[in-house]
Amino acid sequence: MSSRDAFKFWLENEYFDKETRDELNSIKDDPKEIEERFYKDLDFGTGGLRGIIGAGTNRMNIYTVRKATQGLADYVNTSGMSGRGVVIAYDSRHKSPEFALEVAKVFAGNGIKVFLFDELRPTPELSFAVRYLGAAAGVMVTASHNPKEYNGYKVYGEDGGQLPIEASDKVLSHIGNIRDLTKVEVMEKAEAMEKGLLKMIGKEVDDEYIRRLKTLSVNPELTEKIGERFKIVYTPLHGAGNKSVRRVLNETGFKNVLVVKEQEEPDPNFPTVKAPNPEEKDTFKLAIDLAKQEDVDLIIGTDPDGDRVGVVVRNKEGDYVILTGNQTGCLLLEYMLSQKKSRRELPNNGFVVKTIVTTELARIIAKAYNIELIEVLTGFKFIGEKIKQLDEFGDKKYLFGFEESCGYLAGTFARDKDAVFASMLIAEMAAYYKSRDMTPYEGLLEIFENYGHTLEGITYFTLEGKEGVEKIKSALSNLRENKTVVFGDYVASAVRDYLKGERYIVKTGGKEELTLPESDVLYYEIKDGCWFCIRPSGTEPKIKIYYGVRGVTMDDAKKELESLQNSVLTIIKKLLFD
Repeated sequence: MSSRDAFKFWLENEYFDKETRDELNSIKDDPKEIEERFYKDLDFGTGGLRGIIGAGTNRMNIYTVRKATQGLADYVNTSGMSGRGVVIAYDSRHKSPEFALEVAKVFAGNGIKVFLFDELRPTPELSFAVRYLGAAAGVMVTASHNPKEYNGYKVYGEDGGQLPIEASDKVLSHIGNIRDLTKVEVMEKAEAMEKGLLKMIGKEVDDEYIRRLKTLSVNPELTEKIGERFKIVYTPLHGAGNKSVRRVLNETGFKNVLVVKEQEEPDPNFPTVKAPNPEEKDTFKLAIDLAKQEDVDLIIGTDPDGDRVGVVVRNKEGDYVILTGNQTGCLLLEYMLSQKKSRRELPNNGFVVKTIVTTELARIIAKAYNIELIEVLTGFKFIGEKIKQLDEFGDKKYLFGFEESCGYLAGTFARDKDAVFASMLIAEMAAYYKSRDMTPYEGLLEIFENYGHTLEGITYFTLEGKEGVEKIKSALSNLRENKTVVFGDYVASAVRDYLKGERYIVKTGGKEELTLPESDVLYYEIKDGCWFCIRPSGTEPKIKIYYGVRGVTMDDAKKELESLQNSVLTIIKKLLFD
């Protein structure tokens, strides 16, 4: 069906509600907008759906949500797991409660029991709840840190991890078999509750989730000793983390937590920030203002669905500095491993996990403690898979995993990044440095002195719409097919092409097989711990370039990073914009 035919079908069919048809009527004379909304179905990737809210097959709305859910319901039923039920949660975004209810109605219409949270919850609690309730799957309605115009739909398997590739492909196949979305099975809420197919959940799961989180405290005696007088500023950024983060901090001894009032209540418009992203500097302006007033050393901010956390600390001059996800991850890794070692709790078979674009400093820290480091593709689902393979069904002990985009996880009772857990451990880590008359920033400098001065950076370009997607694909294809290895003064010694599954050695022309799954990613090894990596975003219309360097001093590293970025971007900008 062409874009125009699909548009006509939605506009004229009374299955679609008046609001949808009115919205489509408003664009009937805009061919470009019609093309953008109907040129394809909204992609169901390995994580589920994510897109702009609106009418159309390439938008997030109750009809695309129903279709995806019907495909997932067919997968659950054909897998023989329907009796175990499905858990559904949602965050503070526009239409999140409505979309969550539509998901529940479709599952119920297909005879599958639904456990629906009674109000918004953080994503990691959904992951936990799937395991705790023994469910067949889970759905989290969220677009994480995307702008307010977006919403999404993340799918979790029975292990509590994001759906693995093989299962995701099966769901996608079932979705592809749905030729007429007006035939999707839907049961109204009242009927579903009367038939026992819809159960509301809340406090019981909350209590058990928090109880388990507290077992991950590395040094509870420390927080009991100084936690009450240790001040923290916290902001939930208008999202789902507020109640859970404040509760776990309070119950682990941090009684002096100041909340940014302007950002405390859930608000899908995120009115106080440009984007609700804890990686962005502007996000913490209000929190820093409060910290200055109250003379606070630590600021924590969680994203709208409570799975990622940003950290702000004071430097030696007393200024507030936003840590990168890599820096926070290394502080937590060093704290966890050092404390476990001093308490003789570090297992011989322990392992940690990082993604390929996460700092190489993590590898050096793990090696210093004789702990195995395992590397996976970008995306926390791959960290969750390693927990399942090596800890649950293997003979190794999972300790910690993180990715550069502010995602962290310990423990095995949840299988996705967890800002509630991370907030607890960050506070504990900061209290530890306080007990040594240091700030976390000084702790970071100590890590650099002990392991080497490592610095990372990221550049991204947003290219909206169909044309943008094609430009991103073309740029990556050009680099791949032309075997580009020279970027200004930098020449790659090897190129890892995860789409082809091979590592190309430039000097000899030889090739080595890569063992990670297929993905449209190019990773360039340079020299002396220097590297960069290029990939399209899996959740936004962006192309991302990651960089990593090492230097004798931090000033050397900063100069190296600037030089590498300039050299790489000279080539990438030509491919994208010339």
